[in-house]
Amino acid sequence: MNSEPPDGKLLDHEIDDIRELDNLLPRWWVWLFNLTIVYGVLYLGYYHVFKVGDLQSAEYAKETKVGEQLKSAAITKFESGIAMLTPTTEPTTLTEGRQIFTTYCAPCHRPDGGGLVGPNLCDDYWIHGSNYVDNVKIIIEGVPAKGMLTWRGVLNPNQIKAVSSYIYTFRGTHPPNPKPAENTVQAPTGPSAFE
Repeated sequence: MNSEPPDGKLLDHEIDDIRELDNLLPRWWVWLFNLTIVYGVLYLGYYHVFKVGDLQSAEYAKETKVGEQLKSAAITKFESGIAMLTPTTEPTTLTEGRQIFTTYCAPCHRPDGGGLVGPNLCDDYWIHGSNYVDNVKIIIEGVPAKGMLTWRGVLNPNQIKAVSSYIYTFRGTHPPNPKPAENTVQAPTGPSAFE
């Protein structure tokens, strides 16, 4: 039995004893290839020549701006209702607050709140106010003059509420070797969910 194809189907060139058949490409493949060429030309014209559509970097900048506006609106809404906030005792929120405190706050305040570079969070001699609302404001605005970072925009409102509620649990605890009081007048305590 002869395995040679009919005359005229083999091309004249040969590589490594292999001769190529002169088959036509399937029509669907040719049309698909032509469509990709047309799409490429349209894409080039739309985005690069006539600049009708935004390139990825411009689209990203627009989306980032919208995201920042949404975040800013959420923070503004949260900040406008700060006076009505009270600390939570919900275990999942306090666990989240502990994780945030451990990550961001403990390097300056110690994991037990006893104070290192930052002040002692366990006593009643707070410089910038000791009630819960003051805690929230300090976390949001920071105290840049004393090295306390502004956490606005870094932590979302729920995270701020969680960490400030967790910090409020330090009140009245007695960690070993706490940092001495930094205020001579005992701050009045605000409403607490832990009393």
